[in-house]
Amino acid sequence: MTTITRLARRGDEAVLHDLAARTFGLACPPGTEQADIDAFVATHLSEASFAGYLDDPARTIVIVSADDRPVGYSMLVSGPITDPDVSAVVDWSTSVELSKFYLAAERHGGGAAHELMSGTLAEAARTGAATCWLGVNQQNERAARFYAKHGFEIVGVKRFLVGSEWHDDHIRQRALSSANGTGTTGS
Repeated sequence: MTTITRLARRGDEAVLHDLAARTFGLACPPGTEQADIDAFVATHLSEASFAGYLDDPARTIVIVSADDRPVGYSMLVSGPITDPDVSAVVDWSTSVELSKFYLAAERHGGGAAHELMSGTLAEAARTGAATCWLGVNQQNERAARFYAKHGFEIVGVKRFLVGSEWHDDHIRQRALSSANGTGTTGS
């Protein structure tokens, strides 16, 4: 299997929406209503939403493909942090958010996630940020292990709204290296 990453570009909106529709629910805790998942995807992960994200200079989207087929994506977001729980523990002026990181279920455990993370961290480092942060549902043990393996440490907690249900997230952060996107975890 050949796995590569590339920056998303205009024309990728349908692919990104399809990936989002297939993967967003995988990150939600058990018991999340399918109607809430569907509404979130329709509102925040539609083709029109991705068109706006691709036109936003504060956002970078990375796609990972396996054997020439897109199987996952990530999104980095630079700029001020509006969530008070996050801004209490993360300095927005020196950090970039890893806002989305999703991989098709059939590709879990096959190395594509590692390739996507490597490409994403390289892009994060290119922004000039010193650190990268993310929020991950506290019940998503698989993702928590993956992020810990890639140097993201828990630095706080926040809430995330899906439909009418609030979810509890861990805020995780790691240091970036300006040379190649790798680095040790910051304190």
